[in-house]
Amino acid sequence: MNFSINQSELNSALSIVVKGSSNRSTLSILAGIYIKASGNQITLQTTNLELSIKLSVPALVEKPGETVVPAKLFLDIIKTLPDMAINLSLEDSVLTVFCDNTTFSLKTLNPLDFPAFPEIEADQEAEFPFKVFSSMVKSTAKIVSHDESRAVLTGVLISQEGTTLKMVATDSYRLGVAETQLSSSSANEFEAVISGSFLQDIAALPSSDESIVIALNENQIIITYQNTTFINRRIEGTFPNYRQLISNEYKTRVRVSTQVLQDAVRRVSLLSNKVSPVQVNVDSESNIMTLMTNSQDIGNAQETLLCRIEGESVDIAFNYSFMLDGLSVIKSDEVFLDLFGSMKPGILRTTNGENFLYLIMPVRV
Repeated sequence: MNFSINQSELNSALSIVVKGSSNRSTLSILAGIYIKASGNQITLQTTNLELSIKLSVPALVEKPGETVVPAKLFLDIIKTLPDMAINLSLEDSVLTVFCDNTTFSLKTLNPLDFPAFPEIEADQEAEFPFKVFSSMVKSTAKIVSHDESRAVLTGVLISQEGTTLKMVATDSYRLGVAETQLSSSSANEFEAVISGSFLQDIAALPSSDESIVIALNENQIIITYQNTTFINRRIEGTFPNYRQLISNEYKTRVRVSTQVLQDAVRRVSLLSNKVSPVQVNVDSESNIMTLMTNSQDIGNAQETLLCRIEGESVDIAFNYSFMLDGLSVIKSDEVFLDLFGSMKPGILRTTNGENFLYLIMPVRV
């Protein structure tokens, strides 16, 4: 095997596929990257037997062949090389990497021992603009739970009905719902719970005007974007009935600058801790919202904000970290904080017509 490729292109490709390799498995082959050179491209593959990734990238192939090299080490080597042409050649199970005045020689593994890339027949398929998909994932996936004992909460519920694409995530303490209208409808209804961390990795891929395709069968998910295919397990279980938590009939609505509220929460939270939340006092008569924190060991902080307030005055408290997470994904200059009573969830909503809401459970003080 012998081929040449630009360092930046190989580095970008490796940075994507390396996430499918595993250093925890007793099978050493799973810690490697399978490389196949043929035609005018190279194909890179990794798998940890749960997640599989395959990516093709153009290259100048002088001699076809295949091999497996340690994934992390190979990426670390390529990262350090200058952005210029790299030549890779395989001889007697040793891969030689040559770039400028630098040469590495790596012992390789038998490519015949590397698991074949799964061939899966899909039952459902949906296609979305990547920019829309990526934006919605970034708004919701950070909310998922990390408690593997409740696996369904570690995923994002993605559904399409007609032209409506919706993503929902919750960790039982907060809930994010993003919704958008697509230009074309799906022939069939589409619904799946997909790992939040997996979706975040895909949403972080280089943006383009191309579409992303998500296909499903009973147990697995196949995602195709540009020259890359991802196969992962589908999360089983019934997603919570989140709709019953969402109401448009608020008792109190606060309209305030998103950045001003975010900065204020961040400031008063400096004197907070995990057991001392941010207390919110909404005074509808004076149109003032006051944020307060009080820690017996540290001290207290208070900040008042001039807002536009509809409805009743109310006192409520929230986890400050959850508030900051919600405000960080609000894309409008101003935000609505809808309240329904002191011990009912609060809802952050955009004011620019973008259909996104972030629900936070209150904290008892």
